[in-house]
Amino acid sequence: MARVIDLGEFGDGFRRDPHPVYTRLRELGPVHRVRLGAPDAHQETWLVVGHEEARAALADPRLAKDAEKIGIRFLDEELIGKYLLAADPPQHTRLRGLITRAFTMRRVEELRPRIQEITDSLLAEMLPRGRADLVESLAYPLPITVICELLGVPEMDRAEFRKISTEAVAPTSADSEYDAFVKLAEYLTELIEDRRCAGPSGDLLSDLIRTTAEDGDRLSPQELRGMAFILLIAGHETTVNLITNGVHALLTHPDQLAALRADMSLLDGAVEETLRFEGPVENATFRYAAEPLEIAGTPIAQGEPVMIGLTAADRDPARFPDPDRFDLHRDTRGHLAFGHGIHYCLGAPLARLEARTAIRTLLERAPGLTLDGPPGEWLPGMLMRGVRSLPVRW
Repeated sequence: MARVIDLGEFGDGFRRDPHPVYTRLRELGPVHRVRLGAPDAHQETWLVVGHEEARAALADPRLAKDAEKIGIRFLDEELIGKYLLAADPPQHTRLRGLITRAFTMRRVEELRPRIQEITDSLLAEMLPRGRADLVESLAYPLPITVICELLGVPEMDRAEFRKISTEAVAPTSADSEYDAFVKLAEYLTELIEDRRCAGPSGDLLSDLIRTTAEDGDRLSPQELRGMAFILLIAGHETTVNLITNGVHALLTHPDQLAALRADMSLLDGAVEETLRFEGPVENATFRYAAEPLEIAGTPIAQGEPVMIGLTAADRDPARFPDPDRFDLHRDTRGHLAFGHGIHYCLGAPLARLEARTAIRTLLERAPGLTLDGPPGEWLPGMLMRGVRSLPVRW
């Protein structure tokens, strides 16, 4: 039996800064049996912390995303329906093919002026105040506005949707997680019906309702709900954290901030280094061994869960020298912040576009930007990596 490492024993410090723990684990080996901390205490899984091993595992077809293959059905799938992150080929291939017909690179690029317009409007409201919580004033409202407009979510629903979605991806308890998914399922069902009745209107959800493959295949009502769920959740929760983590990293590394201010051509490097250094997703969602296999010589029994550490892998010194240094000039190619393989994040181009726009415009219009106190608490759980608030002044 492999030794089980109880991550809960590292206390709240692990939530605030998991990197020293991941460093210790990598030094012991690339794969470990761990017991998760709150709110998932007592759940055991294999955790992959090495970069090479994580990259290979993300693309390994023997590690299934569909837990039904091993006889498990989870709360989100029961209430929401099957979605991309919980599907394997050929189902995943079919679903991804249908959504990519509607969610194209051209569509993302067409959003560029609107993203700039929203950013300008938010900063026009924020900057006269002299200080603000960056999350509430910019990092949250920008991506939620973009994805809600893209999908046709009414403006009056967005505040409530934010509260529900945050609880779903970073639950504070099992009961609150269940309630959040019940509310999400009810809301998405109503939203899809509203968009269906409204007829063609140019938004992505309306297009998904009417998208038809060459063989006449279309998304079922349950699949539409699952698609709307993953687009709404992944389309804003991760980008909130990307923007916030990027600004926080720059403000706590003044030499890098000065370099960026002096040369805005480094902006792409700043976003990519943020993704590597403090990416918005700490660990990929669970995979399950569809058959017995080995990862770096460690035997994994059929049916066992495997968690792939994106944060841990992206600080592996075997791939990124001096990994705890935030460096805009670093070659970040190969980072795993958006995953790898067939489950590579569909929304990565949109997230990058929003982060570049937000950070560039903020720095240009707030030359005296600095921290105005410590950040808020880090999100619970081991899925999302971000803070609830970031006080800044200028």
